[in-house]
Amino acid sequence: MSPSGAWIPAPASVGVPETASAPAPTPSPPPTSTPFRFGYGTNGLADLRLDDALALLADLGYDGVGLTLDHMHLDPLAPDLAARTRRVAHRLDALGLGVTVETGARYVLDPRRKHGPSLLDPDPDDRARRVDLLVRAVEVAAELGAHALHCFSGIVPTGTDEDTAWKRLAETLTPVLDAAATAGVPLAVEPEPGHLLATLADFHRLRRTLGDPEFLGLTLDIGHCQCLEPLPPADCVREAAPWLRHVQIEDMRRGVHEHLPFGDGEIDFPPVLAALAATGYQGLTVVELPRHSHAGPRFAAHSLPFLKAAARTAATATGAGTASVPVPPLGDPSATPEGSSTP
Repeated sequence: MSPSGAWIPAPASVGVPETASAPAPTPSPPPTSTPFRFGYGTNGLADLRLDDALALLADLGYDGVGLTLDHMHLDPLAPDLAARTRRVAHRLDALGLGVTVETGARYVLDPRRKHGPSLLDPDPDDRARRVDLLVRAVEVAAELGAHALHCFSGIVPTGTDEDTAWKRLAETLTPVLDAAATAGVPLAVEPEPGHLLATLADFHRLRRTLGDPEFLGLTLDIGHCQCLEPLPPADCVREAAPWLRHVQIEDMRRGVHEHLPFGDGEIDFPPVLAALAATGYQGLTVVELPRHSHAGPRFAAHSLPFLKAAARTAATATGAGTASVPVPPLGDPSATPEGSSTP
């Protein structure tokens, strides 16, 4: 894997010239596994201690974890962050789990403002608090060996025009990108519905504004593609391929930003996974179900078989049409989502 997280194929070996006495080459067996590395987000396991969440994911067969830095999971603002991070790194290594670090905790900086303050906040001191959090997250990601650090822009504050908001975003991300480049950790910005940077087109606007820096990449959320992108999710994957550094996945419906368990939305997953495999992406593909944390272990157990079945279908599909993927039963009414459907 390259430092940016993109897969680089190994050079082809040089063949032996065929002679009369040379044995016929043995055909290569068909692949028996998919290229995917599936993970599950800790923001969907918020009722579990971090060590318990990691053990659960390893036991279920996940390849990794999307670790959201929050007060209950590797609190980025509590004392002894470096020592606590080293312990988590050892635990991940012992369990054989890859990791990406996510920074979408709702109230980690302000107990009264969801995702506040943001990179777009009118108060420069508040913007600096978010920048400090992201720089801390870069250091955590480097210590954990994460393949990327996720972040997003935030919503445009009331009374702030868009040009000012874009200027603030470019200015506040610059020191974070500098830290990411020094640490060798790609920064993967996520287009988030309702935020300033909401679409793939917005990501490209930021990229061009910043001069296309090497360590600026993209977090692509497959559900968000279904929600509001003009292209189908599989086409979004293909369009995003050169900048793809992190992938989040869940089901979703058109025009409704509600993260849904697989089978409850409208996404046809085999074409999406086929497109993702074709990009050569080798980072984690992380299930993102933060509103289902009350039944997180059950949804984690439900999600992996679905994704593996969709990946197998993607691997064997020969045309645009693919067979539907059976949805494993949850088998427990306690898995019904609680609370607001707003992400």
